[in-house]
Amino acid sequence: MSDTEPTSVPTGVASTANRFTDDEQLLLTMMPTLVGSAVAFSSKNGAIGTVKEMMANAKAAAAGVQDYPNNEIIRSVIPNFEDRTEAMEAAKAMRQEQVDRLKAAGIASKDDMLAHAVSEAARANELLGAKATEVEANEYREWVLSVADAVANAAKEGGFLGIGGEQVGDGEEETIAKIATAFGR
Repeated sequence: MSDTEPTSVPTGVASTANRFTDDEQLLLTMMPTLVGSAVAFSSKNGAIGTVKEMMANAKAAAAGVQDYPNNEIIRSVIPNFEDRTEAMEAAKAMRQEQVDRLKAAGIASKDDMLAHAVSEAARANELLGAKATEVEANEYREWVLSVADAVANAAKEGGFLGIGGEQVGDGEEETIAKIATAFGR
């Protein structure tokens, strides 16, 4: 077996389908996008910067399967679709579910988004502590925080047309720090 092939779940550890409820699985699935969105909206960077950050969010989240090929949780939240149409439909459904949940949570500002992301990260952290192996939990946290970092570094903050400004703004740093704290980091 090559290093990139997924391995089975360690003896005594149930697959994610048996360990997590549907709601818990959805929380773990949405966490990278939620955290990336919180970072993206934590500072003003214009339409082009926001598009760059959202693309970085998707790319960094998808990279989790390659970066952590033996992590059962990450593999379960990043489905491997061979059919592009099926992948797009699944992405649209997930995006709509996330929008519905944000509306239900009453998210109306970047501060609301940050508070919600921190709360959900704390909930995910508690869940990981209860139902994941230590290695799985640590890798999952690292992965989600790497998504946040990729989003923060995707576009400069401030400046004009990409000239001047700073790579990672204070709002982004603060958001990442609060999420890391919620993850026990």
